[in-house]
Amino acid sequence: MSRGVRRAGAGQGAAAAVQLLVTLSFLPSVVEAQVTGVLDDCLCDIDSIDNFNTFKIFPKIKKLQERDYFRYYKVNLKRPCPFWAEDGHCSIKDCHVEPCPESKIPVGIKAGSSNKYLKVANNTKELEDCEQANKLGAINSTLSNQSKEAFIDWARYDDSQDHFCELDDERSPAAQYVDLLLNPERYTGYKGPSAWRVWNSIYEENCFKPRSVYRPLNPLAPSRGEDDGESFYTWLEGLCLEKRVFYKLISGLHASINLHLCANYLLEETWGKPSWGPNMKEFKRRFDPVETKGEGPRRLKNLYFLYLIELRALSKVAPYFERSIVDLYTGNVEEDADTKTLLLNIFQDTKSFPMHFDEKSMFAGDKKGAKSLKEEFRLHFKNISRIMDCVGCDKCRLWGKLQTQGLGTALKILFSEKEIQKLPENSPSKGFQLTRQEIVALLNAFGRCHCI
Repeated sequence: MSRGVRRAGAGQGAAAAVQLLVTLSFLPSVVEAQVTGVLDDCLCDIDSIDNFNTFKIFPKIKKLQERDYFRYYKVNLKRPCPFWAEDGHCSIKDCHVEPCPESKIPVGIKAGSSNKYLKVANNTKELEDCEQANKLGAINSTLSNQSKEAFIDWARYDDSQDHFCELDDERSPAAQYVDLLLNPERYTGYKGPSAWRVWNSIYEENCFKPRSVYRPLNPLAPSRGEDDGESFYTWLEGLCLEKRVFYKLISGLHASINLHLCANYLLEETWGKPSWGPNMKEFKRRFDPVETKGEGPRRLKNLYFLYLIELRALSKVAPYFERSIVDLYTGNVEEDADTKTLLLNIFQDTKSFPMHFDEKSMFAGDKKGAKSLKEEFRLHFKNISRIMDCVGCDKCRLWGKLQTQGLGTALKILFSEKEIQKLPENSPSKGFQLTRQEIVALLNAFGRCHCI
């Protein structure tokens, strides 16, 4: 693993997680020796990812995350858990998320609708809302209340056919803007049964796994003697590519979250002043091959796999942003132009990567069976995005929702190639659309994927 850079600032996303491992020499040599070579299910090696991320991607993605368009994320942290009564609480005050005052939000972001980018689009939003209300009124006059509700539900469902995530309603009074730079992902003290229930539900109920197959290090699993999880990986390798990819993405997401918590840990607090930094003991507990019985290096390899998937999505979505209609509008004309230029430059870099994951190898069999499997894949991931509303810590919920939505957006992009190729240059597309919420989540989630 390359050690070309010795120091990097804190960052968010898959690129940040990868950069963490590289720049802070976070890996003990015994771990590093096992996190190397070619990744399974693709033709890319870890050293190539390290070098590409360190010298091309991470410095630019970190700069992009500091721009107004990408630092403010609108999220509803008050949505109730749809699966159980959540009673978990953070053990320290750093779990709290400080919402951004309305006065601090750039005018273009506040005024814009979720999927409009041009200044002219934001200025005409009020007129469009009025016209839409008139149209809805005309429809309502011919429908019973039951039919109205059915029509609204149908329209909402139809609009979400390509979504891999349950999106927050940005119009909800409970949705608030959060400054991601002022609310970094780090250890908050959230642990125990509440946190375990979230991840257990994700793995046990949504990763295409029968109950009889136990994950390695699962404390609920019966004693298996000298197995050390090998039966699990024998089962996993017997799955189709799509289901293996699903598991590796969830494991990689989990590893990214854990890595950031280890890198930004509350070391001590003196006279009310906290001291944050890397916690090697915690890192070894989660990733050391001896302490994890070989599971830790596998988790870190899955982090690299997650990076590859999101990197591929960025390279595929470039045509969407290259159109003149997309302005990343905040109201600051000069900064908006610079932000778009920087984003397009990042896209050009992603296209230059020589060993991309080939998403066409997925869902490539019998058309009917492939379509059914793809829908099952989408719904499983969408269910995981709903589980994020069960996280009992606000800051953990914020970053869990953002990273899940970012990965969901990446998957949406990868499997919308035909729609992206047909995009009109000067008008919105009904075939493929990204909301601002999805754009911000995508770039920040990828930013968290670097191995710091």
